[in-house]
Amino acid sequence: MQDITTDSTWKQAIAGSQMLLVAFGALVLMPLITGLDPNVALFTAGIGTLIFHIVTGGQIPIFLASSFAFIAPIMAAKSQFGLQETLGGLMAAGILYIILSGVIRMRGTGFVTRLLPPVVIAPVIMTIGLGLAPVAVHMASGRTGDGAAQLVPEDTALMIAMISLLVTIIMTVWAKGIFRLIPIMIGIIVGYILSAFAGIVDTTAIQEAAWFAVPNFVAPAFSWSAILFMIPVAIAPAIEHIGDVLAIGNVTRKNYLEKPGLHRTLLGDGLATSAASMLGGPPNTTYSEVTGAVMLTRNFNPKVMWWAAATAIVLAFVGKFGAALQTIPVPVMGGILCLLFGSIAVVGLNTLIRHQVDLSQSRNLVIVGVTLVFGIGNMVLGTLEGIALCAVVAIVLNLVLPGEKEAWGTRIQEGTAE
Repeated sequence: MQDITTDSTWKQAIAGSQMLLVAFGALVLMPLITGLDPNVALFTAGIGTLIFHIVTGGQIPIFLASSFAFIAPIMAAKSQFGLQETLGGLMAAGILYIILSGVIRMRGTGFVTRLLPPVVIAPVIMTIGLGLAPVAVHMASGRTGDGAAQLVPEDTALMIAMISLLVTIIMTVWAKGIFRLIPIMIGIIVGYILSAFAGIVDTTAIQEAAWFAVPNFVAPAFSWSAILFMIPVAIAPAIEHIGDVLAIGNVTRKNYLEKPGLHRTLLGDGLATSAASMLGGPPNTTYSEVTGAVMLTRNFNPKVMWWAAATAIVLAFVGKFGAALQTIPVPVMGGILCLLFGSIAVVGLNTLIRHQVDLSQSRNLVIVGVTLVFGIGNMVLGTLEGIALCAVVAIVLNLVLPGEKEAWGTRIQEGTAE
């Protein structure tokens, strides 16, 4: 396809709407699962993307939206601290990105690759997906995410969930062109239609909602407990960010780690996450789905993402649109999440394979094994638990255990690192 970087404004606007469509399914699923307002998520995704592009000089064709890595921590923190203090913890996670970007600017990226090698990051990413597996199964079975209440009869729920999952799989594997990039959206639509025929869709909220409505913004509150709970969770998304920046650079054949620089991309991501938390939205992350769309369309113009952001902001103020999103039945989301959460775990597994992490070495086996059990088993030590705890444990074990250390793409003998 032709590179349409210089296309007219209206073509850029259409391309931007298409990019939002690609990101849309995952963007709204995250707040719906965690009980946040999807309209706020749309607004903060738009604002966050604009912040990112301003910070990075508008050089990278990338879109930011809801991060799945924070689903389990948000659900746990909300039950323990409440929504406002959870948002305060998320804002602190964004500030951690900002601090990390400053350190990278002063010292370079070498210390990051040594502190967070594949053997540390991979099991943490796997924990994010596998730890969420019970949530997907509960929802697919017609229950709430924690399994506390049955919302839809189980037989009906499983039928709808499995068909939604099957459609999403088919679109992921066999669809062509842009349709292959929006399997979540198509799965939701098919599942929603089935749910309507099954009589489990309540459209009262849509009828009562106004066409124009200001999103339900929520201001954060701050407590050290929530902040210390949430900050370690930001480690895995920080590495995910680096991977996504490398991926879009491979597509456009530019080294964004050098220009505008990793410190600026991470700063943009951190500011976007903090801004989202200030308004009651979920943390932002760079979206690999949109990178796939950029690769398919060959549209490398970063201005397209400005249009995607603007479209998200406009949709955030359509009250009936947000109300419609909140009527998506639990089994529909559960069926699709069976694939999404599993895919997150596979990303971690692929990291181990791609970087040839030798699990026959005792130190690597210990790091991966303990990290997985602590994370999936939701181990609690003091103020740390689950994903946050396993991330800290993985880093500490990697630093203190003797033996050959795995690095990104290479191995470095202990004691020889610069």
